[in-house]
Amino acid sequence: MPQVMEFKLPDLGEGLTEAEIVRWLVAVGDVVAIDQPVVEVETAKAMVEVPCPYGGVVTARFGEEGQELPVGAPLITVAVGAASLTEAPAAPAAEAEGSGSAPRPLIGYGSDHSRPARRRRVRPVTAAVSAPVVAAAPVVAAPVAPVAPAAPVAPAGPVPVISPLVRKLAKDNGVDLRALHGSGPEGLILRADVEAALAALRAPEPVTPPVSAPAAPAARGERIPLKGVRGAVAEKLSRSRREIPDATCWVDADATELMAARAAMNAVGGPKISVLALLARICTAALARYPELNSTVDLEAKEIVRLPAVHLSFAAQTERGLMVPVVRDAQDRNPESLSAEFARLTELARTGKLAPADLTGGTFTLNNYGVFGVDGSTPIINHPEAAMLGLGRIIPKPWVHQGELAVRQVVQLSLTFDHRVCDGGTAGGFLRYVADCVESPAVLLRSL
Repeated sequence: MPQVMEFKLPDLGEGLTEAEIVRWLVAVGDVVAIDQPVVEVETAKAMVEVPCPYGGVVTARFGEEGQELPVGAPLITVAVGAASLTEAPAAPAAEAEGSGSAPRPLIGYGSDHSRPARRRRVRPVTAAVSAPVVAAAPVVAAPVAPVAPAAPVAPAGPVPVISPLVRKLAKDNGVDLRALHGSGPEGLILRADVEAALAALRAPEPVTPPVSAPAAPAARGERIPLKGVRGAVAEKLSRSRREIPDATCWVDADATELMAARAAMNAVGGPKISVLALLARICTAALARYPELNSTVDLEAKEIVRLPAVHLSFAAQTERGLMVPVVRDAQDRNPESLSAEFARLTELARTGKLAPADLTGGTFTLNNYGVFGVDGSTPIINHPEAAMLGLGRIIPKPWVHQGELAVRQVVQLSLTFDHRVCDGGTAGGFLRYVADCVESPAVLLRSL
């Protein structure tokens, strides 16, 4: 007799508390193998294919495409050991050993687009399968009472706990979590529950208008849900503004020699070197001199943590919104390697294939807003980093060069920094060193 197992939306890491169903990869009646992706979801970080730890026949799906589910909500139920499984091709020996009622650990998250989804259709479940499996065949649009299983449903993972972000939001605003009733699975308190409590506390006393007063007009305009990537960006930028006392300094630099050096590099042949890669290499050299800016602040411990490696974040504008991929160990890369990594991550960002690991762990951000045709900006620091270097457009401008007025390629550089990790002298020294390397690339060679 088959055992019906319920697979819940797992914790996808990085404090994520919900995910939106983008595309179902299986249907009711399909045979799934252990660790086969069954649904594609969008989190605040990236698009993720979620693998199921059970092998068997899909008996029910919970949620429609476009619906947002909290962590711990049911995704699918699978009949493990159903008679109809004998109609499917035999699983490899390694998979067969892991089949049965006990789940195997999930392989890991992130889209694997090199592997097609394995969908296998079987004939309608026969009388040999227990009645609960047959009754679960219709697809449901929202979570409902699951079909009574033939055996106790084993949990897919540990009971979810309150997200650190939710705890922080409640603590910062004086909300007592013990007084709230969570709307999530098993009474889990979600961010929406805390926000609802705050709204109730801040709501003014209702005022009864005069009888002759006209009714207030209904709110007009298009309403766009603040969720997914846009919602995550809004939350992160708001937190940065709340927690970080930032300051900005900027300088104009003559980039004529840097552009000439880039042209000479690319004339040799081989992969092209981007301007962003050259600025990234200059940044890593500057951070070696001014490590205060490659750090983070631990508020609970009241400590500044200087980080040993430069994991360089960079801003990439996509149709899904602003993405900030991370180049790992940028201090160990040359301009050619940096160019290749920037290109690879940018393409993944544009096609929605970045994994959550590609978007976390940055220690310093390089922001090339010059591609939008602007000269300067005062960007918000990418929390929990301590600084961001902005690069404006490089355009011909009048410039005094060697005592004479000339037309030179000029760029504005701006540095926004966390004033807790350093003072203006350190920030100014960093920015001046970057500008000196831009104006005379030979300065950089002395530190290589």
